[in-house]
Amino acid sequence: MNYQIEFKPRAVKDLKALSAAQHRQVVEKIEALQKDLVGDVKKLTDHTPEYRLRVGNYRVLFEVDGNSVVVYRILHRKDAYQ
Repeated sequence: MNYQIEFKPRAVKDLKALSAAQHRQVVEKIEALQKDLVGDVKKLTDHTPEYRLRVGNYRVLFEVDGNSVVVYRILHRKDAYQ
């Protein structure tokens, strides 16, 4: 199944704050989500958004809504689950 990737405004701001190397790495992993949610994806319990993608020390927090993947935040792992 192919998914459409959507970014919330806060996720775009988080992405712009990353260094060039981190930005490139995160974008590659997010683009890989388009095909069957591949990558280090885990369903979170008692947390909103429902899923996380691990990219090195960063976590991409997202939800699946039908055929869309909605990216809410891109945070360092120490800040992601607070």
